[in-house]
Amino acid sequence: MIKKILIVDDSPVARAIVKKCLPKDHDFELSEAGDGQEGVQKFKEVRPDLTMLDLTMPVMDGFGALAAIKKEDRKAVVMVLSSDIQKKTVAKVMDLGADLVLPKPPSAESIQEALTKAARILEG
Repeated sequence: MIKKILIVDDSPVARAIVKKCLPKDHDFELSEAGDGQEGVQKFKEVRPDLTMLDLTMPVMDGFGALAAIKKEDRKAVVMVLSSDIQKKTVAKVMDLGADLVLPKPPSAESIQEALTKAARILEG
């Protein structure tokens, strides 16, 4: 079951869109970070059930953050949210350990579907 979610994106608007797409009937404990480096630090502090990660960010991009998160906890469930969903990009993040890839902007339906898949992954 997903209780804690970390949203890592340099755009406050993008983070707000993701939060708005989350189901209202769940009381998620939400944390946010504005760049990959901050995201990795928050991941270590919060230990979220699910990390939602943008790819294009300052300081440390999503690729670096994904690699660092997986190095910290190889079982971490990470959903990449990006407008760059080219095959090579998707292949690269999957190779780095991403569990799910969603195109931006997300919809409430795509987020709900991804949350269901992420919960199944967590259940093992």
